[in-house]
Amino acid sequence: MSKGTIIITGGSRGIGREIVHEMTRRGFDMACLSRSGDAPEGTGYCCDMTDEARVKQVFADIAKQGPIAGLINCAGIHLGGPSNALETAEYDKVMALNTTSVMIACREAHQHLKASKGAIVNIGSFFDKMGVVDNLAYCASKAAVGAITRCLAVEWAPDGITVMNVAPGYIETDLNRDFLAKPKVRDWMASRIPLRRPGTVQEVARLVASIFSEQIAFMTGETIYIDGGQGMNH
Repeated sequence: MSKGTIIITGGSRGIGREIVHEMTRRGFDMACLSRSGDAPEGTGYCCDMTDEARVKQVFADIAKQGPIAGLINCAGIHLGGPSNALETAEYDKVMALNTTSVMIACREAHQHLKASKGAIVNIGSFFDKMGVVDNLAYCASKAAVGAITRCLAVEWAPDGITVMNVAPGYIETDLNRDFLAKPKVRDWMASRIPLRRPGTVQEVARLVASIFSEQIAFMTGETIYIDGGQGMNH
């Protein structure tokens, strides 16, 4: 299916893991970067995305195996708490993984994607356009991912590189399933999400995979929200 390897960061669990399953099902060759080095399919690489030197090395190692045809930036972290007590170190930790690592990965992929006319999909969040209590660092980091997406889409369009941002709402994963199952949380979601439920990792994965499968080059720089209509709901 693919003309080379698709690199995914944070591909060992949650949304990233399901994206790997779906991409592999569609015939894509996957290289999964994570701190554990685990990979549900494809080849796993142990890589802390906040370690710039390691990121450079892993990208170079993957390129030695063959062309790189795409990049999915899925690694991320969520740390919440009152903004008036937010430690700078905690803010920096969120920005380093959610934002700076996205820039670094895109930068390191550029020369390879220019050759393959490949695509980048960044995983953002619908929090990028919302004011959310106790989520200053996370919201800021995901808003920055949208800005990175737009800037690179414009700058790298002449190189034949498509850059997209997929921004999920509340998605049920193995990490939050018990929390979302609480009656109070279920009731709140039913009142706020028009579809009256959280999304599934499969729904996000199919959207991401379709971007690579369909290869619609004229659609670039956009943020696609997959939140059950919650972000627009009044």
